[in-house]
Amino acid sequence: MAEFSDFIVFADESGDHGLVTIDPDYPVFALTFCVLRKVDYSGALTPAMQAFKFDIWGHDAVVLHEHEIRKSKGPFAILMTDRALRERFYEQLNRLIEEAPMTIFASVIDKKALRDKYAQPWNPYEIALLFCMERLHGMLLRDGQEGRTVHVVFESRGKKEDAELELEFRRIAGNDGHWGYRRVDFSRLDFQPVFVPKASNAAGLQLADLTARPIALSHLRPGQPNRAYEIIQPKLGGKKCFP
Repeated sequence: MAEFSDFIVFADESGDHGLVTIDPDYPVFALTFCVLRKVDYSGALTPAMQAFKFDIWGHDAVVLHEHEIRKSKGPFAILMTDRALRERFYEQLNRLIEEAPMTIFASVIDKKALRDKYAQPWNPYEIALLFCMERLHGMLLRDGQEGRTVHVVFESRGKKEDAELELEFRRIAGNDGHWGYRRVDFSRLDFQPVFVPKASNAAGLQLADLTARPIALSHLRPGQPNRAYEIIQPKLGGKKCFP
């Protein structure tokens, strides 16, 4: 029987990883891994997120999604019309993230610089995934997790996209990654990907979703005020910007 890790990992991204057409206003791709001890995830983070939702909406069926929050869409439209509620929402949301007992590993890929530097660049998602898995691997070994099964949870993007991501994930986990000069022995841990729909309302996936864009913007616009990144930054166990 598999021995499971003490940690659970949630992944999310910001921006697209295509290199053919690059958005000049957002020419980056960011991937984040939010790593939590399972005892903290089930005992602290999930109840805290539920309490937050109960206070704002009276139920916990709302899925926190950075894009919808930023655009005041769907269940977040109420933030446009009620200033007091909006202020309470952001104050509590910031506190929720600030108090979340997590470590974040992030990769930010400058797609234009990548395309300019390499004649045949690898997929930005593959590069970012390798960087995040390297740092996760190091942390877990330091925490005595060698030999254990570690689940990395991704939001499902569709059958084709999930299959492509799982293939690359398993290549890296099997020490058969196509990119990179470092040689990390990923076989010392049993990495397993898990794909779940957004509607699953997993607290960890929502947390990861809220961290990806602020981290990307910290690289893209370093001089711009970024309150969300200020809250996230102390939790960063590593951030790799490439190239």
